[in-house]
Amino acid sequence: MAKQEDLFKNVISHAKEYGFIFPSSEIYDGLSAVYDYAQNGVELKKNIRDYWWKSMVQMHENIVGLDASILMHPTTWKASGHVDAFNDPLIDNKDSKKRYRADVLIEDYAEKLNQKAEKEIEKASVRFGESFNRAEYETTNPRVMEYLSKRNSILARMGKSLGDGDLADVKALIEELEIADPETGSKNWTEVKQFNLMFGTKLGASAESAMDLYLRPETAQGIFVNFLNVQKSGRMKIPFGIAQTGKAFRNEIVARQFIFRMREFEQMEMQFFVKPGEEMKWYEYWKSTRLNWHLSLGLGEKNYRFHDHDKLAHYANAAADIEFNFPFGFKELEGIHSRTDFDLKAHEEFSGKKLQYFDTEENKNYTPYVVETSVGLDRMFLSVFATSLKEEALEDGSTRTVLKLPSVLAPTKAAILPLVKKDGLPDIAKQIMADLKWDFNMAYDEKDAVGRRYRRQDALGTPFCITVDHQTIEDQTVTIRHRDTMKQDRVAIADLRDIIENEVSMKSWLMKANK
Repeated sequence: MAKQEDLFKNVISHAKEYGFIFPSSEIYDGLSAVYDYAQNGVELKKNIRDYWWKSMVQMHENIVGLDASILMHPTTWKASGHVDAFNDPLIDNKDSKKRYRADVLIEDYAEKLNQKAEKEIEKASVRFGESFNRAEYETTNPRVMEYLSKRNSILARMGKSLGDGDLADVKALIEELEIADPETGSKNWTEVKQFNLMFGTKLGASAESAMDLYLRPETAQGIFVNFLNVQKSGRMKIPFGIAQTGKAFRNEIVARQFIFRMREFEQMEMQFFVKPGEEMKWYEYWKSTRLNWHLSLGLGEKNYRFHDHDKLAHYANAAADIEFNFPFGFKELEGIHSRTDFDLKAHEEFSGKKLQYFDTEENKNYTPYVVETSVGLDRMFLSVFATSLKEEALEDGSTRTVLKLPSVLAPTKAAILPLVKKDGLPDIAKQIMADLKWDFNMAYDEKDAVGRRYRRQDALGTPFCITVDHQTIEDQTVTIRHRDTMKQDRVAIADLRDIIENEVSMKSWLMKANK
């Protein structure tokens, strides 16, 4: 656990030192759970967003994009259920005065049981080698079975209690498991209470006439209220999807773990409208498709797992999370939900406007069902950044800090380095830079020894360093250094564009997701 905490501290420190993420309003001592994406962070974030958009919209003929406004008519949130039911179960520790999400305390306890089971499985895997059968071991080893059974029982009970609104049993479960305050060890808890997460604001010139509004807590409702506008103007046929990226806001009382849980965050969502009765087929399709998209980035299959919801939202008939192994354990990265026809029918009821689809093949109107995929862009950023940050021991006994980002997402694709600041080398380097920057985000660096410049680009996650030296003057070749292997090749300047493109193009990376 201490090692994981140290890793996470390194991630936060590296993000600031190398211009990826800054605390918001830092000169005024910051604002809790609000962060600014710095010069390199904004590029990495943009690249993740573009990678999702190209895969979701450009590569699907029946999915289109939308950019709905952050401010919406307040009845939107009454219809969606957010006004009445968008709550977190919170619990206070009487001794430490700290506030926690009750469900997260229980989930963290359950995850520790899962980690104990994983340790037993890993030891057995080493002991038995290639003959090891994980599935058989999970169902026959008494200790592993006990850990997993207890974990599943805890999560099932919590899901039922939350679903029934039985907050007293949620507290009883915390007490039975003897869950302590993570910071102080105190077990002196208050009752569990629900807290609404929406930010309120006002629209109007004066306080007397102003209308109460909310900052949107999710982007999905902008898609639902525009369903018919998009369908008719785009002549869309079922099944079809509407995708959107954008900011959402939640008044998280227990915001923590860096950018994992923030008050202002960005979502990448797609609502897929299908014929009633076909939703489960598409639910399974999108579960598989979205996992393959994540795996295409090469962060390691072992870092992902599905978690089926024990407690379903009021609008869903099936729901699963793609969880990722963050430095603080497996947590939700993306949700795939079968939302039934709840949203469109609710907006129909509250607006008095029909939101139905006329099926020309069946010659009838019906309310489509919806399958949703929703991934947090900030959580994607954290999963990529934290997994890519490495400390490597080198053959000469030294170490290097390297950010092995998927090259398709790297903020800067290549750095141009003149070996020395004389003999015309900077002029050649700047000409190469001027040529390649039309196609790639490039960097130019002539300060310090070339070895130190390599190390800086390693820490920034730059896939290639291109060094211009005196041989370049003679034969128009340069040295290209590969970040991950540190291998150096002598190549022609004329070949640089193709070499970089082959490594960083979205096409080559996304094709892995479609295999």
